Amino acid sequence: MPVNTPALSAAQLDAFITDGFVRIDNAFSADLAAEGRAILWADTGCDPDDPKTWTKPVIRLGNYSQAPFVAAANTPVLRAAFDQLVGAGRWLPQGNLGTFPVRFPSPEDPGDAGWHIDVSFGWEENPSDFLSWRANVSSRGRALLMLFLFSEVGEQDAPTRIRVGSHLDIARQLAPAGEAGLTLRELAADNFAASAHRPEVLATGSPGTVYLCHPFLVHAAQPHHGTEPRFMAQPPLLPREPLRLDRADSDTSPVELAIRRALA
Repeated sequence: MPVNTPALSAAQLDAFITDGFVRIDNAFSADLAAEGRAILWADTGCDPDDPKTWTKPVIRLGNYSQAPFVAAANTPVLRAAFDQLVGAGRWLPQGNLGTFPVRFPSPEDPGDAGWHIDVSFGWEENPSDFLSWRANVSSRGRALLMLFLFSEVGEQDAPTRIRVGSHLDIARQLAPAGEAGLTLRELAADNFAASAHRPEVLATGSPGTVYLCHPFLVHAAQPHHGTEPRFMAQPPLLPREPLRLDRADSDTSPVELAIRRALA
């Protein structure tokens, strides 16, 4: 994609503001996805050809900075989309793809399938207590939530569940708490009831599909009822500068505009 060529249409940007996410097919190549899967398979300790070795419902692998992952995270189409959603110069290039929760077909409860948002600061206070980590209305420490599909993900393959438009509910919940924000424990006290009325969609797609999500989007894992393991990364896009809700309209990014509209 040539430099400065828009990755997302005006309709897609409007949908991001309203729905809280946009799906980009072929955001990175199937070859890069295959190279990444080979590295991940080796680190699971499982045999890809022997399902008897797939003994856990989920194995978490972390912080992959090998060439296929960095290349997948920095394709021209994604960089152009970051500029459109967050603002040119307002985000940091991806050095790795964070954590891969590799999900295997299993009748067991994976134990991590509750509704949540990805909190973005406060871990320095108590790194071991994830529920004490925080988010605030200016989304300190996170510009986007991203879902990178490295394997085929159908409806039975533990696709991430998304509550469409739930980012608006979270913005209104966070606003009264100001810069201090709320902990995940506080946000989840009522099991995210404020967004329970929202329609649900599944983050399905082929290898190379990427979902770019508003940082306040409510989402959840689920058990794997398919036949092949699911490989997906869920890194944040880190901000180069804080989000601002007081910019001139012409300078406000879709991420910021969604929050402003929620609070209006």
